[in-house]
Amino acid sequence: MPNHVTISTCLLTEFAAALLVTAGAPAAHGRAVAEALVDADVEGLPSHGLMLLPMYLDRIVSGSVAPAAQGRIVSDTGSQLVIDGENGFGQVIGNRATEMAIERAGQYGLAAVAVRDTFHFGAAGRFAKAMALGGCVGIAMANTRPLLPAPGGIDRVVGNNPIAIAVPTKKHPIVLDLALSAGAMGKIRLAESKGETIPEGWALNAAGSPTIDPAEAIKGILLPAAGPKGFGLALLIDLLVGGLSSGAIGEAVQPLYGDPSKPYGCANLFLAINIVGFRPLPEFAEAASSFADKIRASRLAPGATEIRLPGDRAERKRSDSDGSVTVAGATLAALRTSAARLNVAVPGEIST
Repeated sequence: MPNHVTISTCLLTEFAAALLVTAGAPAAHGRAVAEALVDADVEGLPSHGLMLLPMYLDRIVSGSVAPAAQGRIVSDTGSQLVIDGENGFGQVIGNRATEMAIERAGQYGLAAVAVRDTFHFGAAGRFAKAMALGGCVGIAMANTRPLLPAPGGIDRVVGNNPIAIAVPTKKHPIVLDLALSAGAMGKIRLAESKGETIPEGWALNAAGSPTIDPAEAIKGILLPAAGPKGFGLALLIDLLVGGLSSGAIGEAVQPLYGDPSKPYGCANLFLAINIVGFRPLPEFAEAASSFADKIRASRLAPGATEIRLPGDRAERKRSDSDGSVTVAGATLAALRTSAARLNVAVPGEIST
């Protein structure tokens, strides 16, 4: 099979949704998760795309993901909410939390929605961007099982915790979306599936020695981006999302690719800041756009071809899309295996 195959995004979304629904998800939930995964592939983020779906399906079948869960509000003070995700899809619970954050920020100026006991929510930037499109500064973050060591240590003590911040402009939002390791675990798993090495400085093996072998990295330790700075931010995200939601912190979060019968149990936090409470939204968007344009027009370093801001690459990928997306052959093979187990018909474009 080719290393990569280009396939219709509509076909892939329908196929992914069919797999999820057959595994037990309500139609609306299956569609929401499928769209989020395919969108990540469209935006050039395959580590958060369809490569995750077979693992999602295994967890549904094994009982650690409750595919019909919508999240239960356990605390509501108006501008502050806590949702028990009840082990539902992170994308579904995250969409609900994002919508509530935007709505409450419109009422109170600021809103924070903390979520506990939820499953993987995919790309954090998706939620931050939605808040920016809703006229807010949007912030989304989550914790993962411990993967990073403290400075000077070789034990995994904090997660590779993602944070996304988005602001509106006159065009598409500026969206910063990053995890706190030098290289994301999803990218390391992708390298393993392709038989590739990873860059130096990304990881240590289980004994604490540097490695470029993705399999060794998965068993070992991810190094924090920017050393103590990345570690410190990852630590505080863990405390914010787990602490405010009364959810899991540190090793209480389970491995995503661990025992599929044990709930993942991560925590999230969604913050929305209504810009209108500070200044008119068009003024803010104009200021952000002007600043962004000046940065993009700044002088290039030798050998560089362009200057991009956070979110530019994903937006370009999306705007350049012709309705199809390129997916790794290994991902399609895994999806075919999942389809066979669930007795779901495989579309012709994916069948070989």
